[in-house]
Amino acid sequence: MQWISGLFTAVQSNFVFATKVRLQILRVRFIQTLRSTFSCRRSASGNPVPLRRAQMASVTAVKHNVPRLFSACRIITLLSSVLVALGSGTNYIFSAYAPQLGARLHISHTQLNIVGLAGNAGVSVSGPIWGRIVDFRGPQIPLVGAFVFSLVGYAGMKRMYDEGTDSGTSISSAHFLLLMVCSLLTGLGAHAGVVAAVNTTARSFPESARATTTGLVLSGFGLSAFFFSTIARILFPGDTSALLLLLSLATSIPMLVALFTMRPVPLPQTYPALKDDVNGEYELLPSEVEPSTAGPDVDTVGVAGDSCVPLADIQPENGLSSTSQMGYNHGHLEADNLPDVHGKMLWSTPDFYLLCVILSLLGGTGVMYINNVGLISLALFAEANPDYEEEEASKLQAAQVSTLSVGNFVGRILIGLISDFTRSKFNLPRAYSLCIVSSLFIISQAFAIGISNVGTLWMATAFLGFAYGSLFGALPAITIDWFGLAHLSENLGYLSLAPLIGGNIFSIIFGRNIDAHTPHEDTNTSRGVTRATITAGGDVLRDALSERRCFAGQECYVSSLKITLMACMVALILSTWAARRDKHRQKARKG
Repeated sequence: MQWISGLFTAVQSNFVFATKVRLQILRVRFIQTLRSTFSCRRSASGNPVPLRRAQMASVTAVKHNVPRLFSACRIITLLSSVLVALGSGTNYIFSAYAPQLGARLHISHTQLNIVGLAGNAGVSVSGPIWGRIVDFRGPQIPLVGAFVFSLVGYAGMKRMYDEGTDSGTSISSAHFLLLMVCSLLTGLGAHAGVVAAVNTTARSFPESARATTTGLVLSGFGLSAFFFSTIARILFPGDTSALLLLLSLATSIPMLVALFTMRPVPLPQTYPALKDDVNGEYELLPSEVEPSTAGPDVDTVGVAGDSCVPLADIQPENGLSSTSQMGYNHGHLEADNLPDVHGKMLWSTPDFYLLCVILSLLGGTGVMYINNVGLISLALFAEANPDYEEEEASKLQAAQVSTLSVGNFVGRILIGLISDFTRSKFNLPRAYSLCIVSSLFIISQAFAIGISNVGTLWMATAFLGFAYGSLFGALPAITIDWFGLAHLSENLGYLSLAPLIGGNIFSIIFGRNIDAHTPHEDTNTSRGVTRATITAGGDVLRDALSERRCFAGQECYVSSLKITLMACMVALILSTWAARRDKHRQKARKG
């Protein structure tokens, strides 16, 4: 129980800190009301009237209240963000229960891919909406949405699975539409949670550690499938209903916890300097601080004139504001020399479309493989074992999902470290990481095409997971470098639409390909035997599995992988071009 006590103490200190900051805000605002009497005004000769020491004392007090870089507040926020991300990545586990869901409801592989794409659509389409909300209103609303949507979505899918259909008949169009809606809700909830987590982390850590910390949060998102599939494989192997129940609870409860523990922490950055006057009094330097890029949960306080300085821009050391040091550039640059591109300007930027095409090709390849790796492993296994047991097949699917998830987790962490290292050590733009990611995708597809044994499929799955995790682990930092931090979540939301395009195209191609090799008539052979499965309640269910299985092995899907291999090669060419453009842009800014 000692760790519970320690956690409670840390959370309590977080709330105490927030209360102190609020009180300090009230104090500074009170000082501001006194400016009408003691303000710094210039006389006819141009010399400033002395400013009261009370204001400087207030400024100093606020500066000292900013938490250290690795304070308990930041660590709690980071851990909470990882927990939320862990509960938000369950879309990657779809292939662990998709074959059983399809067989239980008697739907084709193409329809099954459409259900999976509904979840991906929930992630992609909601991106701009959740992004704008979290940029302007903070993480609370997305966290509540994530709780509701995830709980309702997975609970609805579980009920439809438990009820099943009449023997030998497919579900009605209305029920299929409802199944798509449930899948859509899981995607909406997943993206709401991860957007809130990434945005809060990006605003709580400085630029030097931003890619690493956001990569760590996103690694929790990638590790989610491994975590839940491992629990399912150990506690209730082959029980799809229990897995769906676990997902409905484990994806919603962390969102409630994060409502109390996850909040942006002020950054030790900049604050307008106070200059010692010749008479021993103090004068505020002309404020060159621009509008706040901090989140809505980071309060702003007025201290000089009409300018507002966010608590997220307070720096514990003495010095001028970063904007006064670098010189204010009116060409849409933020502090730290970052651009500020959003809204209509974003949609008129060529770099935005270049990044969208790369994401569509690479992300679409990842979506197709992730949604269908269970079917791929099943096709290879069924070719050599026509009379396989359903529980054994479920374990193989779960193993592929776990391998994919671990690769996803490692990729999201390593790409952040690589990106930060190459930027600080070799001064290379983070866009160069896209070349690494594209190469990993090419390797994964080449492996998948050449593998004909389910025992070695893990190599292709690991490479694909690593590449997919690297892609989305590098994306937040690249988005900040290209378009700025002020509208990070909104811009990421628009970019998240891109994989939906490629994912739809590639997944439909895959579904039609595997349906073309799937027998549709039941026979009396061993491949046409119906099997009985036992649910948690003890009911015996008859699934005509042979009608929903492809026994041709590699032939079931290899044509689809050849298409995605060509798409990844095109993405590598575009990534190289994007990296060179970013290098020239970096030189132009310095020049």
